[in-house]
Formats: sequence, structure tokens, C-alpha cells
Amino acid sequence: MCARTNSPIPTSSTEPALRLLHRDAHCVVVDKPCGVPSQPDPSGDASVLDLLRAGHGLNGLPVHRLDRPVSGCLLVALDREGAARYSASFAQRKVRKTYWAVVEGEALAEARLQDTLHRDARGHRARVAKGGGGQQLHYLRLAQGDRLALLEVVIVGGAFHQVRAQLAASGLPVRGDVKYGARRGNRDRSIALHARSLAWTDPFTGMEVQVEASTPDAPWWRALFNIAGIGPVQGT
Repeated sequence: MCARTNSPIPTSSTEPALRLLHRDAHCVVVDKPCGVPSQPDPSGDASVLDLLRAGHGLNGLPVHRLDRPVSGCLLVALDREGAARYSASFAQRKVRKTYWAVVEGEALAEARLQDTLHRDARGHRARVAKGGGGQQLHYLRLAQGDRLALLEVVIVGGAFHQVRAQLAASGLPVRGDVKYGARRGNRDRSIALHARSLAWTDPFTGMEVQVEASTPDAPWWRALFNIAGIGPVQGT
């Protein structure tokens, strides 16, 4: 489940607030809890960067972001050279981003979407124009329940609210995501979207790297994992 972080930032190095999934000389990948902002924001709540510093003594630099109610793999650079190279990798679409999503409705077995997204700053949301040469999203249905489906989603690019907006525009809003048409929100303000894995070619060594986050733990996730035959994973 997801919890907001309105409490003081933890300072104990023996109980870090963030689990590190990967670490090298230039970056870390953390298992971001939902409810935690990727970077400091006007709420003043502890961000991933704050928790990295407090729990692990690391001064991180942002490279990409996950929306606050989203959990999973988040890459953070540890120095300026790392930030420059990893930012370029994301901008050049060299990082493969895979998500799991629990959506409302009945999903196709597989679908490829290509839509044009426009950011509405006033409404803090993305608007979708179907078709065209815009953002690409591919999903594979892993499980279908009575009212919910579990999807594995791969995107090309990473536009603002891309997964949330494109799935909703296809009649499959993410569970709990009332901004994009879900029937109701979750009590903890989470949405059922999880950054399952990141894969990239290390810009310093040329080695292939893949990192997976822990499986989410909430009733809707567990029910669909059971249908799909997916067991708990602690992340790698």
C-alpha cells in the first residue's frame, strides 16, 4: 500500500527509507514507494533525493521522474557526469521502461497505441489526440479479472502522464486514477501503476544493465498476480 510522507525525514543510517536496487559509481536505482515525490516539491514532504541523503548519505541528481502516486524503479545520478550521460540516454530513448498497470475494464490481449499528447498545465494533466505520429505505447495483458486487468506496458519516450493518459483514452483508466476517469480513488491516494523495470546500456562501461522493482502489495495487485501466476519478487 502507499503512504504519504508528512512525517519528518528519517535520519537513521541503519534503517534507510529507500531500498537500493542497483548502485554503481555514477548512479543508483531506488525502489520508490508510491506517495513519495521524486524530487522536492511545494508540499515540503520528503522526496527521493531527501531520503537518499538521509538514509544512505548519497547526494542524488535527478535524471527522470515518476509521478508521486506511482511506485517502482527510479534512476538517480550520483555526479554531474552521470547526470549528463543518463539524461542523454533517456532523451535519446535508449532506456527501456516497463510498467505494470492494473486498469479498469476488459483489455485486449495486446495492443499498440500511438497518440499525440498535449500537456494542460492549468489542469495538471495530459490531453490525448488519438492517432498521429506521437507517443508510442505497447501493452500485453497478463491477467483479466471481472472488472480489472493486469497489463505489462512498454513506452517509447516518456511524455508527461503518458501511460496514464494513453490507457485512459483507450478506455482503460488505471485503478485509483480519478484524474483520468477511474471510478473511485484509493484511500491512500495511490494509483495502480508500477515502474516494474529499467534496462539500459551503461554509458560508461557499455555493459547491459536491467533492474527490477519489488512486486506491489495491495489486494488488487495480489488478485491479478494470482491469476497470472506471478509470485512475490523483492527486486533486483
